[in-house]
Amino acid sequence: MTTDHFSKPFIQIAGIIDEREAQLMMACGVNYLGFPLRLPVNKEDLSEEEAANIIRSIQPPFYSVLITYLYKANEIIQFADVLNTSIVQIHGDITIDELRKLKERKKEITIIKSLVINNNNFDDLKKIISEDTEFVDAFITDTYDPSSGASGATGKTHDWSISKQLIQLSSKPVILAGGLTPGNVTDAISEVKPAGVDVHTGVEKSDGRKDIEQVKLFIKNSEEAFKKIGSFTGQDQNGKSSL
Repeated sequence: MTTDHFSKPFIQIAGIIDEREAQLMMACGVNYLGFPLRLPVNKEDLSEEEAANIIRSIQPPFYSVLITYLYKANEIIQFADVLNTSIVQIHGDITIDELRKLKERKKEITIIKSLVINNNNFDDLKKIISEDTEFVDAFITDTYDPSSGASGATGKTHDWSISKQLIQLSSKPVILAGGLTPGNVTDAISEVKPAGVDVHTGVEKSDGRKDIEQVKLFIKNSEEAFKKIGSFTGQDQNGKSSL
């Protein structure tokens, strides 16, 4: 049975670098920890073996997310199995046939498909939503960086009005990413009204480690913003306030 990860706002901190940081994130109330691996441009934060060891320590209500540019169903399944994760965030140019195979061969997998916003590619993104919706569980908008060629994990914002339009077009949840910080996430959620938010570099110190106070503030501001737009109950698994 697949867990419904979008019954409440999805808040993810990506770029976990070691076991200590993973434990700190969970202590801060981060339910989704992202592990970008097998990347075409950016350097990985840790090895695949290190990621697998950390992921073994992550148990519900906390979850690991494999963030990757792999685009072949078999490769994605094999990698997810090695890591022991059932949530995959796909940034590669995966075809509809491969998405179909992925869902058919690993029914319990949760697929989040990226919508990378570039100049004048709105029609392409609309097409992705139209064609891929049947085989994904959610989408995530992110920002393209022409200077590096990176599709996502750029630390740069994009035109939020585009994400808002994509959300209105999609029958599946849409997560907002791209240059989010504790300082702008409230406005982003208020304007875009996404199903969740994702942050990577926006809560990091200069040494690449997560700034715990910034993480706590990001979670707090996100939860309060979702509550204001009616997308968050403000209660944890036990019915206690998480704010």
